[in-house]
Amino acid sequence: MSERTDETDQVEQLDETDETDGVGGADEADEADEAGAAEEAEDGSGPKPVARVDQLEAEGDIAADYLEELLDIADLDGDLDMDVEGDRAAVSIVGADLSQLVGPDGEVLEALQELTRLAVYRETGERSRLMLDISGYRADKRTELEKLAEETAVRVKESGEPVSLEPMSPFERKVVHDAVAASGLTSESEGVEPRRFVVVLPA
Repeated sequence: MSERTDETDQVEQLDETDETDGVGGADEADEADEAGAAEEAEDGSGPKPVARVDQLEAEGDIAADYLEELLDIADLDGDLDMDVEGDRAAVSIVGADLSQLVGPDGEVLEALQELTRLAVYRETGERSRLMLDISGYRADKRTELEKLAEETAVRVKESGEPVSLEPMSPFERKVVHDAVAASGLTSESEGVEPRRFVVVLPA
């Protein structure tokens, strides 16, 4: 692990830095691009330059090689799907039951995503925003969070009072912010990690 120290210092807490939450349903560093990765479906920014797409596809290839080796070492089965969603590479591991790679509340998945981003950084020297999903966990979580955000927006519209949600990860807050914005309301994040949470505000 010692050889990874410098890389870790430079790219640690990637979710916090590229998914810092802001008012109005957009994360400050993601406003211009996404909705991406099993989580952000489209970014509305138009066609991306071919060079950028090639770069993201290369990130996906590096990540897939790293994850394939990890699966082999762990003697686990799984197929790898690669895509470019929003302005980030997306890699999904599908197939067998891989719940052990997701962990409680996605904790193991988050750690594996960080390790995969580090693997990409080691190869490219570029900070990666790659999104990893395993066994559809993020896709299912996105659907659940969108429903929660819509229901909360209805409550706020009816009561005229702000509603605070439970603490969430940066990915989860991003999904909620986007869904709240789609409902016509605004939201903001409050608190400090790991207890940072979303507040849905009345119009």
